[in-house]
Amino acid sequence: MKILLIGYGKMGQTIGALAQQRGHEIAGIVDLHASQASITDFTPATADVAIEFTHPDSAFANVQACLRQGLPVVCGSTGWLHHFEEAKALTEEVQGSLFYASNYSVGVNLFFHFNEYIAAKMNQFGGYDVAVREIHHTHKIDQPSGTALTTAEGIMRHFPAKTTWRNAPAEAPAELAVISERAGEAVGTHIVTYTSDVDTLELKHEAHSREGFALGALLAAEWLPGRQGVFGMKELLDL
Repeated sequence: MKILLIGYGKMGQTIGALAQQRGHEIAGIVDLHASQASITDFTPATADVAIEFTHPDSAFANVQACLRQGLPVVCGSTGWLHHFEEAKALTEEVQGSLFYASNYSVGVNLFFHFNEYIAAKMNQFGGYDVAVREIHHTHKIDQPSGTALTTAEGIMRHFPAKTTWRNAPAEAPAELAVISERAGEAVGTHIVTYTSDVDTLELKHEAHSREGFALGALLAAEWLPGRQGVFGMKELLDL
């Protein structure tokens, strides 16, 4: 496949290296610092799919540009989901294809799956409070992380005592605390903790390198071309 990389930071570089190891060609790089190329320089004749990992402020514009160029786009940027309904509408309008995940790690998506199952079971038996904690490197701009938000949303779907989340310790019983920590070069850790008067139960995912995220993004990029609509890891992994 010919892959257009949009964003060439640590994730973009990891994806690019792994893509070539898997026999793909890098059709081009669009990045403020690494390249002067523009998304509008590329078409389905020159790129089979775009992979976008940039910044919350630029992600939506990049997704729009890809869709308007007729390029299937795999987006891994977080912090822009207030525009997601617009992205879905544009995808339908142009009959394009968009793949979005807050986290592309296969392990994290299994974590999401188990998180919802556990939330339903803990709600069924009662007596527990729940909180989310995430730890990332100091360069990560958005907080809470997209992965933490997906985790929180999964809990609230199945644990109705929590009706809203708060990026701080909870101040009311209906609030789900989502605590964000930024430390060193931590790749990403997410912990869901249930506590009662008698015990504590934790579900934890800790990433050891960026390669797991890069592999998931490439699996999505290999899967997406030829499909129409908006997709995520549940479709890719059949969860």
